[in-house]
Amino acid sequence: MNRKTAMNIIGLGIVAGMRTMSAPAFVARAISKQDLQPLQGSPLRWLGTPTAAALLKPMAAGELVGDKLPFVPNRTNPGSLAGRMASGALVGATIARLRNGSAGAGALLGAASAAAGAIAAFHTRRALGEKTGLPDALLALGEDALVLALGNSLTAEL
Repeated sequence: MNRKTAMNIIGLGIVAGMRTMSAPAFVARAISKQDLQPLQGSPLRWLGTPTAAALLKPMAAGELVGDKLPFVPNRTNPGSLAGRMASGALVGATIARLRNGSAGAGALLGAASAAAGAIAAFHTRRALGEKTGLPDALLALGEDALVLALGNSLTAEL
């Protein structure tokens, strides 16, 4: 796996750690317009279909809203963290395979990056709230903006 591919996987893994559905939605949108020959015969090919892009976009948008609801569990809870890691693994495996690399290595890198991103974003948001006194909803909107900027930037050249 080359450095650029690894950096894309790490970055999108972090995005998955911050917002579970955003990373697959960005990747699906980006690769649905490409030649998916390296994904032929793989279940990962589904992520590159226009159907996946169409389904994941509203799911990601819904998550941006849902993150602000008070009853939503912490991203560091075992179930939430596992979902974020699965999202990072899916994105990592797909990008690695699309670039003729090892899907397994991409999945591991994506999952680890998602876990690190989830934990780091959780503690950063909490610390910023304590230090600045800003409401969590406002900090969550800032995190959303970061997710959107990173997702767009990291998938611009996939």
